Amino acid sequence: MPNLWKRLHKLKALLDVRIGTGAATLPSAATATKEFPAITRLHLTYARKIYGGHQGARHFWRNCLPRLKYHNPAIPMTVKQTTDQEGPATLTIYFSENLSRTASANAINVTDQHAPTPSGTEKTTVINLKNLTYTDIWHNLKALTGAEEVSPTVAEQAELKKVEEMQLKAVADRKRVADIRQAKKDQEKMLEQARGEVAKLRQS
Repeated sequence: MPNLWKRLHKLKALLDVRIGTGAATLPSAATATKEFPAITRLHLTYARKIYGGHQGARHFWRNCLPRLKYHNPAIPMTVKQTTDQEGPATLTIYFSENLSRTASANAINVTDQHAPTPSGTEKTTVINLKNLTYTDIWHNLKALTGAEEVSPTVAEQAELKKVEEMQLKAVADRKRVADIRQAKKDQEKMLEQARGEVAKLRQS
């Protein structure tokens, strides 16, 4: 059982980083277009606790940002966790020279004092993350940047199936062990009751 759980945990951890919501490549200097310029960096700001509309931002940080970083290792991604629950929850996107057409058309008047100042060749747009789910945040980021989602490879699909099979086996093993323990407890209880009955008979 310990070996199975250890293998399952390691395999699942690897898959969680490589595939899932947020697994995508952002436009780079080599893949940029007029519609979607290269992304130079990202900055996320949110409060440590989830109340006040920060839950989605926190889940985005936990679920999506590691995958984005895995598939875009050259793009800096910074995070600022604050203690101000009434403060902003924002994602600042830095474009090379020009905003994407979608970002220009959907510009909002939100700023983040914690975000790094853009360089002379960068333009920024900010997503207000308050009260959004992490999947909503991801869809907004994807629409503004033109990020290309990475589909699981055949090998990764096979690994996913293996994880599912291992999880089912682990559940079955846990039940089998629990049944054995319960049967042992039941047997010990029956023996204790029997000893009690024998003791009563001897005293009568």
